[in-house]
Amino acid sequence: MGCCNRRCGLIAGAVFGAVVAILGGILIPLGNSVIEGTVKKEAVIEPGTTAYDNWVSTGGIVYRQFWIFDVQNAQEVIQNGASPMVVEKGPYTYRTRYLAKENITFHPNQTASFLLPLGAIFEPSMSVGSDEDKVTTLNLAVAGAYSLIPEELHILLENRIKTSNSSLFQNRTVNELLWGYTDPMLKDIVGLFAPYNGTYDGYYNVYTGKEDISKVGKIDMWQGHKSLPFWNDTYCDMINGTDASSFAPFVDKKKPLYFFTSDICRSVSASFEESMDLKGIEVYRYTLQLNTLASPTENPDNRCFCKNFKTTRNCTLAGVLDVSACKGGQPVFISLPHFLHGSPYLREDVQGLNPSKEHHDTFLDVEPTTGFTLRFAKRIQANMLYGPSKVITVLKKVKDYTIFPIVWLNETAALDDETADMFKKELLSRIEMLDIIQKTLLGTGVCIFILCLISYCVVRRSDNRSKLG
Repeated sequence: MGCCNRRCGLIAGAVFGAVVAILGGILIPLGNSVIEGTVKKEAVIEPGTTAYDNWVSTGGIVYRQFWIFDVQNAQEVIQNGASPMVVEKGPYTYRTRYLAKENITFHPNQTASFLLPLGAIFEPSMSVGSDEDKVTTLNLAVAGAYSLIPEELHILLENRIKTSNSSLFQNRTVNELLWGYTDPMLKDIVGLFAPYNGTYDGYYNVYTGKEDISKVGKIDMWQGHKSLPFWNDTYCDMINGTDASSFAPFVDKKKPLYFFTSDICRSVSASFEESMDLKGIEVYRYTLQLNTLASPTENPDNRCFCKNFKTTRNCTLAGVLDVSACKGGQPVFISLPHFLHGSPYLREDVQGLNPSKEHHDTFLDVEPTTGFTLRFAKRIQANMLYGPSKVITVLKKVKDYTIFPIVWLNETAALDDETADMFKKELLSRIEMLDIIQKTLLGTGVCIFILCLISYCVVRRSDNRSKLG
């Protein structure tokens, strides 16, 4: 009778263990379904969700750090045709994107439109000096007029340059160079980012993800257009992906992320580089794909971005993007800082450049479950073109077309400690707790089942030996 009770107890224990293990197994898909449902619900852009709160107004503080290229040998360039020698000065830091989106309107097709107000506030404590510091830099008006005015009319430009006492280079404060000054030759406001404060980017129209979460944040239209009006090509004019502040949840690191940035007038893609820890949160680091600014000879998809065969040496130039089409014809070229990944001659034409992937590459740190970008650094360089002339005195000694670096910027933000703790508490801790419960039930159940099964076999064998004896 005792043997029977022992066997029955062990069988009951094995059954109990099996039930616990099965319960743990059932909880895995059920728990995953709960997690997926919760994340998808909170990722939708609509009032009341986590995504909406972070979307309306940027959670972290966004800074733009500027490094100005200060010309050391301006007179030698003009008088002897020497290569410009530059020294980097910076950072000069401004707080940006501190204003909430405006004119938010939800539409029946599950999209939302808005305007993004622009503003910049100088941060002296994060800067090397005052933004009234003087720098010697390229004369924006002269360089711009050189490309905009037909060569046969350069004699008129020469007269304007002389009568206004202008030259190829100029001395300006950091504030003037970035945000604008009255140019003596043009009698108008000129500046790299002028006008800025009080202006807007957009309208943007983005998908809310209400019906299809894979579309959340994707740009449907920009400035009322579903494609860009700059490149006269279906591929180059595509508006792909989001604005990079977030992506669809459950990020697949095997696939690139696409985003559009109005600063460079095009869409780009980033690929997974590595997993990292950010304040206790796992993030995927994405960096720009190497072929983004490759020459058309290396990446034929970039052929439609090449507009000037002369200045790009028959479209063999790598590392820069001619954005004059979206800058009113101004000879503006965008690149990574210090011409990172650019053609070697770019750094030979201008002395003093030292590209570094660590300091000059653009990256996004994306939390893979939610798709939220928790840290980023958008690093781009603004350059302008000037070249030789037989008529314009300040350009007569110039030997060839030069893409001159004026400033590079790092627009960056990172998750603060308070937001990180809230993120872990509200979402990740729940996911981890559910995962622990699932694994604990499954593991405990399997252990009980195996132990009871082994014990049952041992007892049964012992009982059989007793009977034979």
